[in-house]
Parts: sequence; C-alpha cells; structure tokens
Amino acid sequence: MPIIEGFRIQNYKVLQDITIGKLWNQRESKPLTPLTVVIGKNGVGKSTLFDAFGFLSDCLAVGVEEACDLKQRGGFRRLLSAGSHETIRFEIYYRESSKERPITYELAIGLDSEARPYVMEEKLRQWRKKQNTSKGQPYLFLKLEDGNGYAWSGEESFEGENSNRVSVQLTDRRKLAIATLGSLQEHPRIAQFRDFIEKWYLCYFHPDAARTLPIAGPQKHLNIHGDNLGNVVQYMEREHKEQFEHILCEIARKIPGIYKIETKRTDDGRLLLRFNDRGFQDPFYAQQMSDGTLKLFAYMLLLEDPAPAPFICIEEPENGLYHKLLETLAAEFRKHATGKGNAPQIFVTTHQPYFVDALATEEVWVLEKKQDGFASIKRVSADPVVKAMVEEGLPLGSLWYSDYLDAR
Repeated sequence: MPIIEGFRIQNYKVLQDITIGKLWNQRESKPLTPLTVVIGKNGVGKSTLFDAFGFLSDCLAVGVEEACDLKQRGGFRRLLSAGSHETIRFEIYYRESSKERPITYELAIGLDSEARPYVMEEKLRQWRKKQNTSKGQPYLFLKLEDGNGYAWSGEESFEGENSNRVSVQLTDRRKLAIATLGSLQEHPRIAQFRDFIEKWYLCYFHPDAARTLPIAGPQKHLNIHGDNLGNVVQYMEREHKEQFEHILCEIARKIPGIYKIETKRTDDGRLLLRFNDRGFQDPFYAQQMSDGTLKLFAYMLLLEDPAPAPFICIEEPENGLYHKLLETLAAEFRKHATGKGNAPQIFVTTHQPYFVDALATEEVWVLEKKQDGFASIKRVSADPVVKAMVEEGLPLGSLWYSDYLDAR
C-alpha cells in the first residue's frame, strides 16, 4: 500500500510554508508514521491543512481553476497567503510500497495573463536504481513548465536511455499533466501516482447525511458524506458476512445495548438502516439514532473496508462522541493503519486531549500560529522534555491540556 512520507505546502492560506515528515532534500528528517495526528488550538490552520489535501484531489479531478472555487474556497486570490505575490506550491514525497524507491511530486499554481489559475510547474522525480541517495538528487521523469516539457515513458526508461523521452505540450494549462498522462499505458509510474491521489478518502461525514434514505442497492465503499451508509451495509451483509458480523460485535462492545444492525428495503425502493437494541422489541431507525452512534458506526465501516483507500483524512473525529470512546477510536485507527496487507495511512486533525492520550509522541504534530500570523508545525517527539515525560507514563493529551506542548 502506498504511503506518504512527507509533504510541504507553501502559500496556501495560513500555511505560508510548512513541512511535515521527510522530503527528498531533507534526508535527516523522519518519515510520517502510518497514523499521523495534527493537534492545535482553534484558528491555527488545522482545517486549512485538511482542505489542502482536498484541494489537491480536486485539482486532479476537475482542474486547478475549478478547484479554487469548490467547497466555498472563493478563488485563487483567497487561497493565496495574505500579502504573498508568489505561487501556491505543494510537494509530496511518497512510496508505492516500503520496497519501492520514493517518488516526489511537485506542483506550482499561479495566475496567467488573464488572471486565471493555471499550472505553472509540475514535476515527478525518483532516484535511479543503485543511485547513492545520500548525495545528488533524484532524476525527473516528468517536467512541465507552462504546459510544455517532457516525460519519460516506461517503468525504468530514465535509467540511461534517452529514446523513451517524449515531448509534452498540454492544450489546457488548467489541467494537471498527471491527469492526462496518467491515463496512458506508456506512463505506468505517472498512472500509479494519479491512481494514488484518486483513491484518497477525505471524510466529510455528517450524521444528518447518514439519516437520508438512499435508493436500495449494494455499494462497495462509503462515500465522503456518508449518505450511502445503508448501501454499504447491504454490500457487507451480502459479500463479507463474517467481517460484517465482526463489525457489529465491535460496535456492540463499544455502544452498550446495540446487538444487531440490518437494512430494510421500502416499497418505493429506498433503504432503511435499522438498529436493534436489547431493551426494546422494535428496532430504531437511523433517523432516530444519536450522532455519536452513527459516526462510530461509519468509522468502523470505513476502517473495515476490504479494499480501503490508501490515504484516509479525517477532521475532528471526536465531534459527537462520548469522551471515553476517543482513546478506543484512536487505538482502532492505529490498529488499522499499522496492519498488514492493505493497511491505509490515516491522517487526523483534532483538538481533543482524550484522543491524544492514546497516541505516541512520534505520531503527533503540533500546529501553532507564529507572531506574523502564519502557521508553524513541529513533531512532539522532537521535544526531549515532553518525550521523557511520556516515557515516564504521563498521558500525552494531559500534557497538551497543561500547555506543555506549546512553543517554549
């Protein structure tokens, strides 16, 4: 399963320049963990960080101009950091698997002569086989500036053969090159990266969406809003019955009283989600269940997906949940992120100390605002004092509550 080892964001709202994890030119930095959690006070940029991943995903799906306007972003100028006249830049350092050489993706977005957002630069680079990664730099196998450049075709084509270098000229500079070239068989590495981003799951789940009545019909994956919860239940019941029964047992263990969850098709073809409580003869429908029950159930379905997304991003999962469930939820996130096989990488933003209590120092990053109003970020494990206190048994969330994780 692919994993992001690090990324850098520049000039995106309050994120004027932050780096989290490892980059190709920061060899001493440690990569991100399978479960990565960003904490911070209100207004420091946690939602902006979450939206940055959504923005990248939208750029691939619909192009940079439309992505600037989606989800009430307000256009390029509102996304650009205050006072900046430069470009919005992203850099992602990732591996297709632990055995693969890392790949770096770089993207720069600016305004053209007609003040429209467009792709100024787009690059993909990778170390050559047997190349000494302690010096030098990885080789480019995709390089475009203002829609013109070149790409190397094939798996290992830039290992010394120039015959596989092809010129690229895009007809629409507002579209990403990886969106176009990634659909061609001749560019498998670009296709892999495109496929990786396309499969990102950014959770915009809201309990009210789960209370809607979708048209009946099994669906493999939970969508970002959660309004197909019943459809996924229907699919799991039919295709992964044992695994679904395990989910029900886990939920019953965490939510006293719930022993059975099932679906019912209405006469007009819609789907009802029914929760059976031991204390009542008749089931409760999703429309009657609490926000916390629906959220926890949705998270469990998401984690137990037989073919999960490679990268799952969840903003403030604690909302609506009983505080004593949060350590359990954090442990569930880690168990699935560090599992074998198709284990997803999970990225979470939170401001709940009870959730942080269950985390290790290397999993947690603190986002803060500097005096200039822009954000800075640091890894908790980089603070020897905090790391020593956690090793002595003090809960990390309690230390955060007591302001030990603030800038000193």
